[in-house]
Amino acid sequence: MTDILLIALFAFLGAAVAGLLGALALRFFRHRSFVASVSVVAAVAVTAMLAGTLAVAWAMFLSPHDLTVVTTVVAMAAVVSLITAVLLGRWVAARSRELTLAARSFGDGGTFAAPAEQATAELASLTKELAATSAKLDSSRDRERALEASRRELVAWISHDLRTPLAGLRAMSEALEDGMAADPRRYLRQIRTEVERMNDMVGDLFELSRIHAGTLTLSPARTSVHELVGDSLAGAGPLALEHGVRLIGSRIDAVPVEVDSKEMSRVLDNLLINAIRRTPADGTVAVAAQRGDDTVVLSVTDGCGGIPEEDLPRVFDTGWRGSHARTPPAGAGLGLAIVRGIVEAHKGHAGVRNVAGGCCFEITLPLAYT
Repeated sequence: MTDILLIALFAFLGAAVAGLLGALALRFFRHRSFVASVSVVAAVAVTAMLAGTLAVAWAMFLSPHDLTVVTTVVAMAAVVSLITAVLLGRWVAARSRELTLAARSFGDGGTFAAPAEQATAELASLTKELAATSAKLDSSRDRERALEASRRELVAWISHDLRTPLAGLRAMSEALEDGMAADPRRYLRQIRTEVERMNDMVGDLFELSRIHAGTLTLSPARTSVHELVGDSLAGAGPLALEHGVRLIGSRIDAVPVEVDSKEMSRVLDNLLINAIRRTPADGTVAVAAQRGDDTVVLSVTDGCGGIPEEDLPRVFDTGWRGSHARTPPAGAGLGLAIVRGIVEAHKGHAGVRNVAGGCCFEITLPLAYT
């Protein structure tokens, strides 16, 4: 038993010295190529075995011939191990370089193309993650381009829509100043109307800026969908009467929701005003509220004739106003963008689909639980 312990001690001491030297070598090569690190690991393993074997052999007083045989066997194993480690390291390094070049391509604005040759499980996992990240970046770039395009359209339309009333205000003010206005009261009423129209546009811009900046502050309170829809229907009644449009509420379930009543009323008002303005005289605008499993769906259906299928994904984009035939004289395409922003701030979803003779805007909100 004592001999075995001595052999184990000598072997451990020899291997420990080799391991210590290997640790120092690894620290020195930690920022170098993977080939160097793998070679050091292989060298440490073989050197540890060699040192332990030689220490035991010297302690056992083996003959020079036997010691040479043992040393030769271990040296051959070391050579084979080092060659294998170098080949493995070079293969992994080559795969790593290919992955680096592929990653650089989509980092410069391109699309990530995975290397054709299979790599290790870790590199393969990294490749999958880079491919997923590349797909997300492509989607993000598309959204950014679409957003930038909508911003440019918005600036152009806002500039046009503000220039028109400003030109009218200037002409009317000059006529009043020069005493050329035949009916000053009518001019003053028109000036007030134009100022209110511009104030509404500026208010929409401010609301949209708060939504995009994430500073929209909500004051949610428990309320009934029936009350929200009823108030909006009452407020839109005069406009519907002016346009000769029938405004009806059908299947409005009295279900509770936790919303900011002021902001949600603005959502319904925007949808109703758009629907009334785009529905021809003698047409119908229908409002409904139906309860689902965990949600309530508020819908506004108009008689606009439908939206082109290619435009449906852009309906809620900032600045979208549809075709010229559907675009009213006023409005900068902010109403539906505000609708989506407010609904999403309430953890809901806004959507639109075509129906017979028109389109249906749907607002999905989570139910309030007791």
